[in-house]
Amino acid sequence: MAPIDQDRLWTVAEVAEHMRVSNMTVYRLIKSGDLPAIRVGKNYRIRGKELADYIDASFKRVASEARDVADEAR
Repeated sequence: MAPIDQDRLWTVAEVAEHMRVSNMTVYRLIKSGDLPAIRVGKNYRIRGKELADYIDASFKRVASEARDVADEAR
């Protein structure tokens, strides 16, 4: 995955392509408040820093869940 330019404003389509998910998934993340975005006219823009933070938090959450499952298996 290419580094994220944290100063740039990303479109929903760019975020979706970067994360390899659908545009609808990005809209759901925005609507749920998991991925902060700003509204520009009828469109959303996501700060690169917010995208990087979301991805980092997701990795940490998955790693924590994997540890919990491994602990339960013992």
